[in-house]
Amino acid sequence: MKKVVFIVVLLLSVFLGLTYWSLSSTDRIFDTCEIIGAADVNEIDFKKYDSVLVAASTLYEGNSLKNVMQGEQYRKAWSAPVSVPILYLNDMSGNVKVLEEGGGKQTHSLKLQKDDGTLMTLRSVSKDPSPLVPKVAKTLGIENIVVDGISAQHPYAALVVAKLSEKAKILNTNPKLVFVPKQEQLSDYNAKYGNRLFLLEYETKGNANWLNIKNVDFLMDTEELQELKIKYPNRVSINVSSLVRARLFDLLIGDWDRHAKQWGWAIEHVGDSINAIPLPCDRDNAFFNLEGVLPTIISNNAFLPEVQSFEKEIDFLSGLISPFDIYFMRDIPQSVFEEEAKKLQQLLTDEAIASSFSVWPDEIYKLDGKELITKIKSRRDHLIDYAILFQQDLVKSGVLTKALKGSEDGKMTEAQMTCFNCIGE
Repeated sequence: MKKVVFIVVLLLSVFLGLTYWSLSSTDRIFDTCEIIGAADVNEIDFKKYDSVLVAASTLYEGNSLKNVMQGEQYRKAWSAPVSVPILYLNDMSGNVKVLEEGGGKQTHSLKLQKDDGTLMTLRSVSKDPSPLVPKVAKTLGIENIVVDGISAQHPYAALVVAKLSEKAKILNTNPKLVFVPKQEQLSDYNAKYGNRLFLLEYETKGNANWLNIKNVDFLMDTEELQELKIKYPNRVSINVSSLVRARLFDLLIGDWDRHAKQWGWAIEHVGDSINAIPLPCDRDNAFFNLEGVLPTIISNNAFLPEVQSFEKEIDFLSGLISPFDIYFMRDIPQSVFEEEAKKLQQLLTDEAIASSFSVWPDEIYKLDGKELITKIKSRRDHLIDYAILFQQDLVKSGVLTKALKGSEDGKMTEAQMTCFNCIGE
């Protein structure tokens, strides 16, 4: 018995030692992009160039031990040099001005506005997880377990997802990869936002002219939609087919982080009726690839059921059902789920999926393209089964008892918090 205990203690000690060694391989919490071949970025006159060779981040570069303990993830994609167009705000059409910083926890963002009211955002590709690092992790010197988790996100996923969305006839924010040098237009934001890599995309609020949809002239967030529903309960409705298709698309691309603040709504006026068309945003967790000993332990279905790695099959579908789904979709019949799954299968042909990855630089496609395409095709082929199971699990879900994320400050009754269609009943 003593021998068994000794072996267990020894193995545990080795495991803890390897864990600490892996986590202490770097003490950096945040870093921006790295311009290849530049000794001092502040000495570069970017106006002489139209593009720059840049790596999204070298913070996640690994070694054999880290790859085993914390996973290989997308480390190579983060550190791979890619050519990115240079953006000066005064070169954009519509007389763009900076409004304010965004409020994301990990993503640094700047909100922009054009003269016609169109809103856009610069969302940083590199993430800053420092607000999410627990004090105990800092005390023990293991904050890298949180920091390194970002390597499971693909830095360029949003670009492919936008193209796939177009093929699937789902609205998207049309993100573009840009490098933003320090410039006069950034003013006081230069220190934080200058010389960085961003996704430039449309906002899910404000002017909707960029969507080019007949009878749609403005966008609103989920909380505003709820307020509109309370004001006009019999006139406001959701485009049910579009919402179901969008959520099944999320399953297809493995985007597990889909809370209420990650949706906008295009407001369509048809006679006296107001139709809300879903506009998904924030695709940081599409193709999420969680590997390694430590992440596998931490993301156990019993603790974090929604945090799932992008594989050929979905192994815990019920864990992906969110309060957003219960609020908006619990009363939608199974036939709609099946119909939209079939449409996605028809729209996302092998050629449509493969061609969507052409937006990636060759360096990134060679690293991850073929594997991701294979996984998407596999999920697509089983999408009807997933749709049926998703709807069945959704019906079994408990009734909501609190407001959706982002709507906590809204003046809603307990009944109105239960579901969207409960408003006005």
